[in-house]
Amino acid sequence: MKRIHYILIIVTCLLALIGGYLYYTDAPLDVYYTVGWMLAVLALLIGGNGLISYLFDKKLPWLRFGARRLIAHLFLGVIYSLIIINVAYLAFKLLLTNEPPTEVQLAVTNAYGIVIFIPLFSIYFSFHFLKSWQKSELQTEQFKKETLKFQLDNLKSHLDPHFLFNNLNILSSLIDYSPKESKVFLDKFVDVYRSILKTKDEDLIELRDEMEVIDSYIYLLKTRFEENVQFELNVDKSALARMLPPLTIQMLLENAIKHNVISEKRPLKISIKSAEDYLVVSNTLHLKPKELVDENGSGIENIKKRYSHFTNSEVIADKGESEFIVKVPLLELETI
Repeated sequence: MKRIHYILIIVTCLLALIGGYLYYTDAPLDVYYTVGWMLAVLALLIGGNGLISYLFDKKLPWLRFGARRLIAHLFLGVIYSLIIINVAYLAFKLLLTNEPPTEVQLAVTNAYGIVIFIPLFSIYFSFHFLKSWQKSELQTEQFKKETLKFQLDNLKSHLDPHFLFNNLNILSSLIDYSPKESKVFLDKFVDVYRSILKTKDEDLIELRDEMEVIDSYIYLLKTRFEENVQFELNVDKSALARMLPPLTIQMLLENAIKHNVISEKRPLKISIKSAEDYLVVSNTLHLKPKELVDENGSGIENIKKRYSHFTNSEVIADKGESEFIVKVPLLELETI
C-alpha cells in the first residue's frame, strides 16, 4: 500500500506542475478540464486498483485461487475503471460547467477511456499478475521444501534409536507372555510407519484418516506407558470429513510426550476434541528440564508454516500454568 501512496503523491505533483504551466501559458479552459480529468482518473485508477489488489491478496491469494483470482480481478478492475472514467467526467462537467454532458460527450469520454486508460490498466494488471505469479511459484517451492523437511523430521523421529528400541523392547516382552497381544502391537507399529509412507505426497488428508493413524499411535503409547498416559477423545462425526495436513496430530502428541515428565504420580493427560472449525489438542504440563529435551527444529512452528499455505486461519498455541492447548483449523476442501 505504501507504493500506492507514493504514486498518488507523484500524480498530485504532476497535476500542480501542469496546472501551473497551463496558467502561465494562458491555455483555454477546456484544456484545464481535460488535463484535470485525466489526472484525476489516473490517480483514482491507481489508488482503486491498488486497493482491489490488496483486498484480493487477503481474500483470494494467487497461490490457492489462481484461475478464480485472475478472472475476478480482471473483471472487477475493468468495471471499476469504466465507472471511474464516467463518474470523474460527470463530476468535472457538472461542477465546473453549467451544461450537462451530452450523449456524444459521454461516448467520446468512454472512447478516450478505452483507448488511453484501459490499456494502462492492462499493463498494470499484467505486471501485477506476473509479479504475483512469480511470488506464488516461490511460495510453492518453499512449501514443498518445508513439507519435505517436515516429512524427514517426522521419519527421523520414528527411526530414532530410542523410539525403535522402546517399541521393539515392548514387542519382545509381549512375545514372551502374550503372543496374541504382541501380534496386535506389531500391526499397530506397522500402521504408524505405513501412514508416513502413504501420506508423504499428500498436502492434506481427511481428519477421519488422521484419526485412524492416531488410534494406532495411541495404542503404542498406552502399551508403553500404561495408565501413566491417559487419553480423552471427543471428535464429532461431522468434523471427520474436514481436512488438515497429515501427521499434524501425531506431531502434537510427540511434542507432549517429549516435553513432559510421565510417571505414576504425574500422569500425562491428553485430550483431542473438535470445536467448531478447530481441532483442539491439549495436555497437562509437567515439563522436563530443558537440558533433557532433544529439540530437532520441528513442532508448532512447522505446523503453522504448513497451514499458512492453505488458510488465513491461525494455529493457536496457548501455554498456561498447568495445561498446554493447541488449536489447529479444520479445513473445508471447497474453500482451499
